[in-house]
Amino acid sequence: MNVKILSRLGLDRRELRAWAMYDWANSAFQTTIITAVFPDFFAAVAAADLPPAIATARYAWATTIAVGIVAVMGPILGAIADYRAMKKRMLGAFMAIGVVATLMMATIDRGEWEYASILFIMANICIAASFVFYDSLLPHIARPDEMDRVSTAAYAMGYLGGGLLLVINLLWILMPTSFGIPDTLTAIRLSFVSVGIWWLVFSIPLFRDVREPARALEQDETGAENPVRAAFVRLRETFQELRGYRQAFLMLVAFLLYNDGIQTIIRMATIYGAEIGIDRDARIAAFVVVQFVGVPFSFLFGAIAARIGAKTSVFVALAVYTAISILGYFMTSAWQFFVLAFLVGTVQGGSQALSRSLFARMIPKHKSSEYFGFFSVFEKFAGVAGPALFAASVTLFGSSRAAVLSVILFFVAGALVLTRVNVAEGEAQAHVSV
Repeated sequence: MNVKILSRLGLDRRELRAWAMYDWANSAFQTTIITAVFPDFFAAVAAADLPPAIATARYAWATTIAVGIVAVMGPILGAIADYRAMKKRMLGAFMAIGVVATLMMATIDRGEWEYASILFIMANICIAASFVFYDSLLPHIARPDEMDRVSTAAYAMGYLGGGLLLVINLLWILMPTSFGIPDTLTAIRLSFVSVGIWWLVFSIPLFRDVREPARALEQDETGAENPVRAAFVRLRETFQELRGYRQAFLMLVAFLLYNDGIQTIIRMATIYGAEIGIDRDARIAAFVVVQFVGVPFSFLFGAIAARIGAKTSVFVALAVYTAISILGYFMTSAWQFFVLAFLVGTVQGGSQALSRSLFARMIPKHKSSEYFGFFSVFEKFAGVAGPALFAASVTLFGSSRAAVLSVILFFVAGALVLTRVNVAEGEAQAHVSV
């Protein structure tokens, strides 16, 4: 591809392309395991002997446990990675364990919901923990003026990679005999194996072409401290420092608020669609639409950010999400569900990618894993208040339609806090700390 085009996309250097490939690698887990295939497999096979409501509860608890563990571990692991200069090694360790857990999902038999829950929790912990180290590499491989394009390009590649394997997996599952697969259940098991292999193989460029950032000790460190003790000391210091990095802290708060709205839409869209009569095949097809629409629009958001700024671009995305909530209130048919899926695809990747790059530009590079550890905490707890408000609205008004409108509160609150973020000042603070 032309070097000029690659530069505009944020992929003109080998290390940038290698870093972005990890999004391609891990997104298959997000699409096939978390969203489209494993949840139904868990209910229909692993928890087949349980009442449907109990099976759903077991799955929900597995998800909650994984999220909670990562939220606690993230900052600690980030501090250890910074202190020992081992971002790539820790990313590799969690990736390897996650791949093994994903491959082992193919061995789950009927009624083995405990075994399935353990593997699901392990894999979720590992993929979420790997993001702490992966995201923290961004300020080390990209200049401040490149970060928006590089981050959005990675999201675009993630949409493409995850979408491609999901389509392949769905074809296997829907037409197993056409691919020489004996039955649907075998096809589902093979899809889990394909995710593990995909995640492993396409992670190789990052480990081959992205350099480990140099170790940088604090003034009170000798380098001979116990790494765990040093991590907790750093963690305390970083938490205190975070309040001093006012712009980065405000960005975290804004992200927590508006991402709560985004995650609520992602999590509640399927059940809301089912409630108003959208059939399962249409809902899965709509999810595929989101994946592939997200590819060009993630790149587009990188280009838009280069012209109007990342912060303003996030405001544009939040305006679209507000429109999505309003349109969702009036939705009654499958074609409208597809329109909403298209709109979500236009802004989902861009809003999250630019949030990542904005934060990366306002934190000290030598402690990037620690700061992205806190970023992961805010990211994991986003989506807690939104579903709670959604549920409360349903209870109060007796309908999910009013609940869909309630999500707008998070976009408005997040946008208001985002107006207080001074990006230039945040970048200046981060530069002084280097």
